Amino acid sequence: AAAAEQTVAAEVRKQVSRERSGSPHSSRRCSSSLGVPLTEVVEPLDFEDILLSRPPDAEPGPLRDLVEFPADDLELLLQPRECRTTEPGIPKDEKLDAQVRAAVEMYIEDWVIVHRRYQYLSAAYSPVTTETQRERQKGLPHQVFEQDASGDERSGPEDSNDSRRGSGSPEDTPRSSGASSIFDLRNLAADSLLPSLLERVVPEDVDRRNETLRRQHRPPALLTLYPAPDEDEAVERCSRPEPPREHFGQRILVKCLSLKFEIEIEPIFGILALYDVREKKKISENFYFDLNSDSMKGLLRAHGTHPAISTLARSAIFSVTYPSPDIFLVIKLEKVLQQGDISECCEPYMVLKEVDTAKNKEKLEKLRLAAEQFCTRLGRYRMPFAWTAVHLANIVSSAGQLDRDSDSEGERRPAWTDRRRRGPQDRASSGDDACSFSGFRPATLTVTNFFKQEAERLSDEDLFKFLADMRRPSSLLRRLRPVTAQLKIDISPAPENPHFCLSPELLHIKPYPDPRGRPTKEILEFPAREVYAPHTSYRNLLYVYPHSLNFSSRQGSVRNLAVRVQYMTGEDPSQALPVIFGKSSCSEFTREAFTPVVYHNKSPEFYEEFKLHLPACVTENHHLLFTFYHVSCQPRPGTALETPVGFTWIPLLQHGRLRTGPFCLPVSVDQPPPSYSVLTPDVALPGMRWVDGHKGVFSVELTAVSSVHPQDPYLDKFFTLVHVLEEGAFPFRLKDTVLSEGNVEQELRASLAALRLASPEPLVAFSHHVLDKLVRLVIRPPIISGQIVNLGRGAFEAMAHVVSLVHRSLEAAQDARGHCPQLAAYVHYAFRLPGTEPSLPDGDAPPPSRVQGGLGWHLVLCDPCLCPQLLHEELALQWVVSSSAVREAILQHAWFFFQLMVKSMALHLLLGQRLDTPRKLRFPGRFLDDITALVGSVGLEVITRVHKDVELAEHLNASLAFFLSDLLSLVDRGFVFSLVRAHYKQVATRLQSSPNPAALLTLRMEFTRILCSHEHYVTLNLPCCPLSPPASPSPSVSSTTSQSSTFSSQAPDPKVTSMFELSGPFRQQHFLAGLLLTELALALEPEAEGAFLLHKKAISAVHSLLCGHDTDPRYAEATVKARVAELYLPLLSIARDTLPRLHDFAEGPGQRSRLASMLDSDTEGEGDIAGTINPSVAMAIAGGPLAPGSRASISQGPPTASRAGCALSAESSRTLLACVLWVLKNAEPALLQRWATDLTLPQLGRLLDLLYLCLAAFEYKGKKAFERINSLTFKKSLDMKARLEEAILGTIGARQEMVRRSRERSPFGNPENVRWRKSVTHWKQTSDRVDKTKDEMEHEALVEGNLATEASLVVLDTLEIIVQTVMLSEARESVLGAVLKVVLYSLGSAQSALFLQHGLATQRALVSKFPELLFEEDTELCADLCLRLLRHCGSRISTIRTHASASLYLLMRQNFEIGHNFARVKMQVTMSLSSLVGTTQNFSEEHLRRSLKTILTYAEEDMGLRDSTFAEQVQDLMFNLHMILTDTVKMKEHQEDPEMLIDLMYRIARGYQGSPDLRLTWLQNMAGKHAELGNHAEAAQCMVHAAALVAEYLALLEDHRHLPVGCVSFQNISSNVLEESAISDDILSPDEEGFCSGKHFTELGLVGLLEQAAGYFTMGGLYEAVNEVYKNLIPILEAHRDYKKLAAVHGKLQEAFTKIMHQPQRVFGTYFRVGFYGARFGDLDEQEFVYKEPSITKLAEISHRLEEFYTERFGDDVVEIIKDSNPVDKSKLDSQKAYIQITYVEPYFDTYELKDRVTYFDRNYGLRTFLFCTPFTPDGRAHGELPEQHKRKTLLSTDHAFPYIKTRIRVCHREETVLTPVEVAIEDMQKKTRELAFATEQDPPDAKMLQMVLQGSVGPTVNQGPLEVAQVFLAEIPEDPKLFRHHNKLRLCFKDFCKKCEDALRKNKALIGPDQKEYHRELERNYCRLREALQPLLTQRLPQLMAPTPPGLRNSLNRASFRKADL
Repeated sequence: AAAAEQTVAAEVRKQVSRERSGSPHSSRRCSSSLGVPLTEVVEPLDFEDILLSRPPDAEPGPLRDLVEFPADDLELLLQPRECRTTEPGIPKDEKLDAQVRAAVEMYIEDWVIVHRRYQYLSAAYSPVTTETQRERQKGLPHQVFEQDASGDERSGPEDSNDSRRGSGSPEDTPRSSGASSIFDLRNLAADSLLPSLLERVVPEDVDRRNETLRRQHRPPALLTLYPAPDEDEAVERCSRPEPPREHFGQRILVKCLSLKFEIEIEPIFGILALYDVREKKKISENFYFDLNSDSMKGLLRAHGTHPAISTLARSAIFSVTYPSPDIFLVIKLEKVLQQGDISECCEPYMVLKEVDTAKNKEKLEKLRLAAEQFCTRLGRYRMPFAWTAVHLANIVSSAGQLDRDSDSEGERRPAWTDRRRRGPQDRASSGDDACSFSGFRPATLTVTNFFKQEAERLSDEDLFKFLADMRRPSSLLRRLRPVTAQLKIDISPAPENPHFCLSPELLHIKPYPDPRGRPTKEILEFPAREVYAPHTSYRNLLYVYPHSLNFSSRQGSVRNLAVRVQYMTGEDPSQALPVIFGKSSCSEFTREAFTPVVYHNKSPEFYEEFKLHLPACVTENHHLLFTFYHVSCQPRPGTALETPVGFTWIPLLQHGRLRTGPFCLPVSVDQPPPSYSVLTPDVALPGMRWVDGHKGVFSVELTAVSSVHPQDPYLDKFFTLVHVLEEGAFPFRLKDTVLSEGNVEQELRASLAALRLASPEPLVAFSHHVLDKLVRLVIRPPIISGQIVNLGRGAFEAMAHVVSLVHRSLEAAQDARGHCPQLAAYVHYAFRLPGTEPSLPDGDAPPPSRVQGGLGWHLVLCDPCLCPQLLHEELALQWVVSSSAVREAILQHAWFFFQLMVKSMALHLLLGQRLDTPRKLRFPGRFLDDITALVGSVGLEVITRVHKDVELAEHLNASLAFFLSDLLSLVDRGFVFSLVRAHYKQVATRLQSSPNPAALLTLRMEFTRILCSHEHYVTLNLPCCPLSPPASPSPSVSSTTSQSSTFSSQAPDPKVTSMFELSGPFRQQHFLAGLLLTELALALEPEAEGAFLLHKKAISAVHSLLCGHDTDPRYAEATVKARVAELYLPLLSIARDTLPRLHDFAEGPGQRSRLASMLDSDTEGEGDIAGTINPSVAMAIAGGPLAPGSRASISQGPPTASRAGCALSAESSRTLLACVLWVLKNAEPALLQRWATDLTLPQLGRLLDLLYLCLAAFEYKGKKAFERINSLTFKKSLDMKARLEEAILGTIGARQEMVRRSRERSPFGNPENVRWRKSVTHWKQTSDRVDKTKDEMEHEALVEGNLATEASLVVLDTLEIIVQTVMLSEARESVLGAVLKVVLYSLGSAQSALFLQHGLATQRALVSKFPELLFEEDTELCADLCLRLLRHCGSRISTIRTHASASLYLLMRQNFEIGHNFARVKMQVTMSLSSLVGTTQNFSEEHLRRSLKTILTYAEEDMGLRDSTFAEQVQDLMFNLHMILTDTVKMKEHQEDPEMLIDLMYRIARGYQGSPDLRLTWLQNMAGKHAELGNHAEAAQCMVHAAALVAEYLALLEDHRHLPVGCVSFQNISSNVLEESAISDDILSPDEEGFCSGKHFTELGLVGLLEQAAGYFTMGGLYEAVNEVYKNLIPILEAHRDYKKLAAVHGKLQEAFTKIMHQPQRVFGTYFRVGFYGARFGDLDEQEFVYKEPSITKLAEISHRLEEFYTERFGDDVVEIIKDSNPVDKSKLDSQKAYIQITYVEPYFDTYELKDRVTYFDRNYGLRTFLFCTPFTPDGRAHGELPEQHKRKTLLSTDHAFPYIKTRIRVCHREETVLTPVEVAIEDMQKKTRELAFATEQDPPDAKMLQMVLQGSVGPTVNQGPLEVAQVFLAEIPEDPKLFRHHNKLRLCFKDFCKKCEDALRKNKALIGPDQKEYHRELERNYCRLREALQPLLTQRLPQLMAPTPPGLRNSLNRASFRKADL
């Protein structure tokens, strides 16, 4: 024990050190206050004892109901069985035998339902689904959001006492004027002021008022706004089974409208039936109809009785369970028997036509007369006439296609759903979807062709051959001559509840409004294949089918044969019963019936069907008697109408079984002798004559459709035995054995064992009977010769087999949990304890309490063994002791036995009036022991089978959980908890060794979830008892609690702490909640197995419970809900510790633990595994909430969580956060406050982080977003990677995987899933259709908006609570800083007007309570706050503006009061405005102006500060801001003109030369704009300038060797940088309040700026500059020893240098000179600029762009582009027009410059001088002949070097030079020579280029080519000696040119192939010609050049030819 004590102590110490280190990863497996690890389940409290010790009225008011289950929790309902017919149709007052009586009772008794009155409140029965959510979301208020708002909406609940000061609202000010003219602030209207803003009030009152306002109009249920819980996870979902109903297939209504022949001479009778050709089966009984006219019916008057109304039906409803394309509706016609065979009788119908009356009048008359005679004489006999068939599939499909447009698919759907309810068969039938008989459009058919019957082919076999043939295209039938007639029938789907309908027994089906209406008959179906459905009503029908008769060997006159059928109860002719159903237009029942006669045929075939109503009691004497008659058709004197020629019979009962099936009977010639009926005709009775020597000559078949006779030997025998026992009628003959009391027991046992051999269809049909009998055998063991025979085991095993057989037959109809609906319905409705009515016999009745189960037996108390057994006890016992084979069968269907036990227990309590007994006494101990054993063994099966058969394990697991959940309503709840604990322990032991723990954990999670879905879950958690402290705290434990907390001097209150942790006491008292949260905590552990799936499951379980609480009316009151919330308090700490693994909704590195690391000061030196970094670095990394950019720390990389574990998906994280918010919203604020007081700093920091994350997770995305992600189902953002892992690990059952796959959308709901869903989703079709309607999107946006608002308000409430607790602490600065950060984040995210009112109120209160936060500490907060407030001041929504301007005003006032100036706020506001203006696109300056005006108004009205300079300063500031705004307006105007826009920004930045912070802001704005436009070089320059600015400032502070020395250090990057050195000491004193306080003015900031510059340079391809930037960066990094960064930097340098080598020809830009002329341009008039355009821009492009742009601005026909580049003469221009002159210019370098500018980069960087040339001739044309061609060269110098921080720079100097023709010639020749040289020396050589250049040089045809130039300028020596020098120079050029041509030719010769030899020779010839022509010109010498010229002259020579024109 001592050792154990020590280990506990050690554990606890470890725990304490972990708690102190506060690492987010401190393992939670060990719970702090009681040393019970989370992996173990604590011992639950004894529930019943606790309740007894607390009187329920101890609790006040509404809480009382939480203490104990309601008294009326269980009730017994007797629900009358639904009867379809108006009268039950049950046999009356006959003496019924036991079996029939049992059946009859069964079909009339009420359902017995055990009803849990509150169960409907459980999530299992009324789940929260998308549909119910939508219902509850109705009537949500509309939240106004900035991003959805258009224009100014007066929105939000404005304060009622809000007097509107401002007269004009923004609607009065014209919108357009806001852009151009500048308002005077004074004349603007202000927004409404907040009334009590300027009063000085105590902070407490302010808080109280804010809180009251915050609490108004809040939605009561937070989770109603969140998407409904995931359907796939809802393992607890149940639905009450449908009550057993009669089975129907798809029903078709057939109406016979009319039947007309060409001639009408006699009555015709119709028969309808359905046949299935494929199955070769008749699938319905016959329907007889009679469409004859009254005159025709009159012919039969002699034979007819008065027809019963039921025989006048003309419409019938057929049922088809297995629709198939092979079904035919066969119509047969009969007529009265007459002389002549069928063909003769048909002849007139085929020949005569009514139309030709005149011709055939006599014939018709003769026929009519004959017909009348036959009717009178032979009226009772019929003969076959004609037939036809209708192929149903054609009707159904073509009816569907009659006109598709009116009948869309959608309208045809409902019929399916009607069908779904009908029964188990539809699964199988829906396989052949092509053929559904349910949703087609009604069709009216006219059948015109009938085939005449053929006497030899009347049987069904022949019919099937005909039908098969009909489907063939070349049908033989088509060749036959038809009988023409017109039969009209209507075929349509049957209505749901048709009126005037008769059942197959001719009973009226409800509704039957009037008994006189013509009825519709329901036609009994003979299904094509088995139908498995239990019987629910009494039915007892017999069908007789005579097939054929062979009298060929019978002597005498036997030709026209008719068979008469009678049902005899004895042998006397009068004993024929009237049980044969009549056909059409006759009486309802008859005593005899005849088959149709086939004329002159001794061996006829029959198609007749006789339908008989079997009497309830069939006895040995009942038999069918068949009499054979010869009918004489011709009236001959002395011959009778009918002569009996044979007799045979069938006894109906044999060994107590009904005889059915095919028979082939011998026929006797004589009347059978007396007492023949007990024998069969097969017995050769003495003295009888038989036809054909006693051979079988009459073939007949009997089938019964009966819910009394099972027609299965095994079932028959079982029922017979049971009834024999009940009646005690021994001895009894059974087949060949005689049963005596001695052998009945073994027969019964054998019969029980043999039940499994019964055939499935009858077994299912009689399943209720069988189960009832088995139950009866278990409960009331039979007494045989005075001995009780215990058949419990046999009956139990039989029950197992029956259940599993029924299950197997109905496999297709199982629900998701593997339950068979029929069996479930049996338990729920039909199962009762036999003799349930607690009616006790009179006399000395024992007291009711002793009557076990209240069975109405007079029990002999002295003999205990006579007491009936209790079913549940017996079941439990038998299950526990069952053998392995049976156990296997039971395990497969454990749910059934569990439910049976539960219902039996409930009935036992309800009927025995035991509900008042204390729960501990309700059931005996041995029964509970059995239950314990049972639960243990089933639990073990679950655990062992999870790897072998996942699906079975899942079902078993759920069944077990439901069983325990049900027990909670019946037995001692403490006992059930102990069972749960035992099960958990079993799982825990198995987990260690399990190969796949995740699968086990999944099952355990589902188990817990089902338990928690109990409707009294809250009560089961004892919400009202106070937590008891641990009984005997060992010293080590108590020492934990003395751990010091942050805010309270005394130790934390262990009671409160244990309420918020998964502590021992918590888990003990709130047992189920403890289990659930423990599952969650374990699933969220970093090392948890299969985490991804488990996260989702655990979180979903909590979510669905909380949703349930939100919708539960019992917990609607706030006090009650607060109690419920206490069950979930540990969720807060669980989520807090999971923080690092939650999805980061506020993206950015290292952001999750933003605030925790700030507060985590005591982790240093703790050796903490997470490697938490120090706060300042962390803040630098986080970069403040405003800019989550990529600023990594200098000293070390971002904090890496070494045990990060598996991150949660976005969806899971969001749901978890929603649950956390629920707890925060509903928990008692005082309690939360006490808890917050006890938190350590790091814990509090993490709590704030959690709140921060909540804000980010629920941020409103805007309506646009909803339209954008229309098809994206927002919930599903799960990654497939984790999905795959799980599938590989195999943690998921196949079923779930399938269901889940069917549901998981990838984020953009891919369509292939949609097809999948119908077949798989079990509970309901979710409504994620791909395209939502406008309304749906509106609704979604509405709900999201409300959710965002409510989530933010809950966070705000919580922050207020934290602020309350922090007030007293010493660490409050850091905490408040963190709180303020969260508030700021909330103000910065997209929020509704409603929230912002409260958020800004909280912010004001915070600032007024803790001003030092903003004005002394970190400036970041102040900067952030100003930015947020300004943004809201510019809101379109007036309430937001009102509150934001109030906040901003108070901020200034606060700052002023502290130090009598508010420099800091001034500075920050100005900066914020600048960055807002620079970065926000849709920024509305007119709204901001109104806010400025509002602030001015406040300042004027503020009495408190009248005497100070405050108002003045405010005014200055406002006007200053106004100026910036005005610049902004201009910027808005130039939004489309990037150059002008950048110029303006540049100007604004210039204006801030005096305030570095603002200049920096604007430089960054410019960089942003450039980057947007793709000007990377310019963006980089902006960053370099910004860095230089910071460097200047840092140099002023102190000089470090490693820092740049101000701007000078950056000269190499750009010469322009020096302008940043303007910050001289006189402007800037670094320590002045508010200056250079931004985060960039630090070394870290400098590093960031330089890195950005390098990044931009790389993007722009200026790799050389990258090197220069890093030269300044590397010393800083070296000083910090930041080797990681250094490595990265050198890597980037290597990349840069490599790229320089591999990309020599980069393209950097093209330059154009642009001049603007015309007053229209304003500032730009007569200005010249050099524009830098993207590389390879053509002149046409820029000219087109500018022209288009200015045309758009000034209008058409105003802008003109000057096409030439000559100097512009202003006087010649039209003053109304705007002129633009654009010229391409090239960079120009002096010769000395070229020495330095070696590389291509050098010649494209740092450019200040540009050159363009203009050719002209003296007469004004641009080009002329060589001697007069002049050229003007213009040099332009710009203010700054390119690239600069803008893309156009003004020209500051211009220089022109004019070249004479000869000088032009020299330049041309030099250029040509250069080209040749280049082409020759090129490496690798380019032959094509070389040949091109050569061709242009030596080709003979070149116009103004070299030869011509030489001839013009070198032919004569010029007279003017001044030109000698040029002459000579040109001559030298030519010499050089010739030399180069030669080189080029030599090179070409080396390059060419043989195919170009000739071409080369041509080139050489041309060259030779050219050289010869030039030779004389080049050899003449200028004599003067030989003489030395005096130096002065040389100089003048040089100058003379230049005329300078300076600008």
